Amino acid sequence: MVIVGGGQSGLAAARAVLSAGLRPLVLEAGAESVGSWPGYYDSLTLFSPARYSALPGMAFDGADPDRYPARDEVVAYLRRYAASLDADIRTGVRVAAVRPRPGGGFLVTTNGGDQIAAAGVVAASGSFGNPHLPRLSGQDDYAGEVRHVARYRRPEPYLGKRVIVVGAGNSAVQVAYELAPLASVTLATRAPIQFVPQRIGGRDLHHWLRVTGVDRLPRPVLTRLVRRAAVLDTGVYRDAVDSGLLDRREVFTAFTPDGVTWPDGTSEPVDAVIFATGYRPNLAYLTALGALRGDGLPRQVGGISTSHPELVYLGLEFQRSFSSNTLRGVGRDATHVIAALAQRVRGAGRGSGAIRRSSVRW
Repeated sequence: MVIVGGGQSGLAAARAVLSAGLRPLVLEAGAESVGSWPGYYDSLTLFSPARYSALPGMAFDGADPDRYPARDEVVAYLRRYAASLDADIRTGVRVAAVRPRPGGGFLVTTNGGDQIAAAGVVAASGSFGNPHLPRLSGQDDYAGEVRHVARYRRPEPYLGKRVIVVGAGNSAVQVAYELAPLASVTLATRAPIQFVPQRIGGRDLHHWLRVTGVDRLPRPVLTRLVRRAAVLDTGVYRDAVDSGLLDRREVFTAFTPDGVTWPDGTSEPVDAVIFATGYRPNLAYLTALGALRGDGLPRQVGGISTSHPELVYLGLEFQRSFSSNTLRGVGRDATHVIAALAQRVRGAGRGSGAIRRSSVRW
């Protein structure tokens, strides 16, 4: 079983494959099996406490289970998790393409030209490598800095500058808030920001998501309940907006050579625009397989491919539940899709689903 991606989704998949009695081969493009976490901005912390944020089989270390682990703590945790698995994890290996294999299964080709035969494939490559950067009128002529939040690290380079952060989710608000003491910041959103209390009745929101079952609601129900992004807040972000520390405006309509034009027609110079506008599944390696729609999204239901039964996905947003693409939720999805994949592989008469070493061309 080949697992493409060695971050939180790939590691959860590897554990589920091992639990199913099969042998996983994890192919990770990065230098180590920690996914995208080292590349996130320096101040990032999980939005869920440590007690709710672990992958199956290994809790976070530390005396305080109610703390919010920081980026580097998550990286260290994933290193320990990968080391605990009896799995073949190969780093520095990027998958270039997955194609049908004559006789069944798939042929996985790496950027190095290696070819690996697989009875089943788990696409667990996440989305961080594919940030969504909108294109607005005049953007090519704008002389200032344009970047996605995926390339943002710390506030100090923006000291004294005029900055716009575009987006209404957690990352947009968190980055704008940490920039505000150093720069003149506007948070540009299409609608007023929706704040959700981080703590209710003295308990973190994730406690209530778990005990009420909201964390496990199926996707069709969630899409009716969740209409747009919400920001978890202890009160500081709402206060920052209400007090004017964070200036919230409707998204600008166009770039000018030295700034932007606002919906009321006024223009102003701007030094930098940071888009916190999300990500798209990073699945270009499945193009030749015909497993993707025209917009690049996978043909799947609940993480199981509708075009290739021996192909499954992990880490898609709202794949099966509210927490599908999070540390706390991906393990449940892994159990679900790997059970279906193992049944399919065994039913197709391909033995254990292990990688056939004789079919690998080095």
